Amino acid sequence: MSGQPPIPRDEELLWLLALTSIPDIGPIRAARLVAAFGSAFAAMHASQAQLASVKGISHAFAAAIIKARAAAVEDAKAELDLAQSMSLRLIMRSDQEYPELLRPLPDAPPLLYVRGQFDPAGCDRFALAIVGSRACSHYGMEQAGRFASVLASSGITIVSGGARGIDTAAHRSALRAGGRTVVVQACGLSNTYPPENQKFFDEIIAEGRGVVISELPLKTEPKSENFPARNRIVSGMSLGVLVIEADLRSGSLITARLAAEDHGREVMALPGRVDSPTSRGCLELIKSGGAALVTEPADVIALIETPARHQHDGTHADRYALAEQQPLLPLDASSDSPPAHEPAQTKSRRAKPSNARNDADHTPPTSARAEQPSDDRASAPTDPVLQALTEPLTLDALMTQTGMDAGALRASLTMLEIQGRVRRDGPRFEKTSK
Repeated sequence: MSGQPPIPRDEELLWLLALTSIPDIGPIRAARLVAAFGSAFAAMHASQAQLASVKGISHAFAAAIIKARAAAVEDAKAELDLAQSMSLRLIMRSDQEYPELLRPLPDAPPLLYVRGQFDPAGCDRFALAIVGSRACSHYGMEQAGRFASVLASSGITIVSGGARGIDTAAHRSALRAGGRTVVVQACGLSNTYPPENQKFFDEIIAEGRGVVISELPLKTEPKSENFPARNRIVSGMSLGVLVIEADLRSGSLITARLAAEDHGREVMALPGRVDSPTSRGCLELIKSGGAALVTEPADVIALIETPARHQHDGTHADRYALAEQQPLLPLDASSDSPPAHEPAQTKSRRAKPSNARNDADHTPPTSARAEQPSDDRASAPTDPVLQALTEPLTLDALMTQTGMDAGALRASLTMLEIQGRVRRDGPRFEKTSK
């Protein structure tokens, strides 16, 4: 049905915002309509019969779309005016600034409301979600800060939901370390949740250290039903998810389940006290094989090394081709929230990409590594950092030689250090003989 000339970006934004504001459209139906007609503009001008020919659109629903669309356009104009008055931007899935990891997911938001500026070519390409309990322990706060600080210093963008507890500790520590952070809100951006974080979110934007985003209309209040959908964005735009503290009913386990089952991401968990309720979710993830146990930031970097390399090389889609999986943790059929199962009742396993190479597994057997050296070493001659290190160089000199920005370069150097292919000698980096 597509084939019409390209629609100007601002005009398409208006029509897409109008389309998505129609009740019960949702991200998947919106994506199908845009794909079927070539643009939101064309979808909003289609006949009832044309609309009903699209998968998931009944004749009755097509009639409802036609009835609602005039009012939807007026609402969209008012929403855009409000966004402009608040110095907010809306980005579409087709825009270059849209998070690259999130874009291919079938239920990716058609639109994101954004405060601040993404760094799609730099650190934000290498993002990690850190999630956990709102009512966390001192240990949880301390560890969230430790992991976020080291990882942000290594050029990894820290993504979380901006909530009290672990989320806020991770965001703050990333900022203090001079790194970047992404706050994904479960409300419209004319609200702030939790309200006491308003000043802190303003600091993130003022310092140019990240973004505050939401898929929800600006005036949407923070309601419980918004949080599971928000969690898919946290997971979807990240290379992996680190769970710091979570009880068995924590929303963090929803994020972990989405990461493993729906998105094929790496899931990691930090162990805690065996008698602490806030540790039960993490311990169950580890026991069931639903998450890799990590105790140091270096563990995280090692686990996301392969997906980061695929992201850098543009082979991310191949790496994350998903197979059918068992649920990470059992979910109530009528709810998005994990039920209060006892650990003995839960069975799960890690998500395994269906066509991933052996190097994608965390601990491949030695024989498999010997049979497939190409993924770990054959890339060395073409690695821009290794190519540049013909002699010991400082970070600034490497930036000049490779053309990489500081964040991406730090992430690459950290991973090469983990591999033992680069070592640091004072302010300089040098290639090893390994």
